[in-house]
Amino acid sequence: MEPQCYSATMAQKPIKRPRDPIQLAKLIGDIATGTVEDKADDGKDPKAVNRGSLGGKVGGKARSAKLTPEKRSRIAKRAAAARWKKTPV
Repeated sequence: MEPQCYSATMAQKPIKRPRDPIQLAKLIGDIATGTVEDKADDGKDPKAVNRGSLGGKVGGKARSAKLTPEKRSRIAKRAAAARWKKTPV
């Protein structure tokens, strides 16, 4: 179970604010009246993002079920060696 502080949706990035004070004032007025929505389009399809995160949740369990115990042990030993390596990777 996830902690309460995390939200299920990704954070929305606000639109870039203009440096000119007059243009900034107009943008703030437009946002306040609802003419402009205060979020930038990041170019990602929300449905594709959801499908991608779903695959990540399912993929690890499916991979571990498919691996033999010997292969899992080899992977774990290699990961432990990488974690305890003296030089940074």
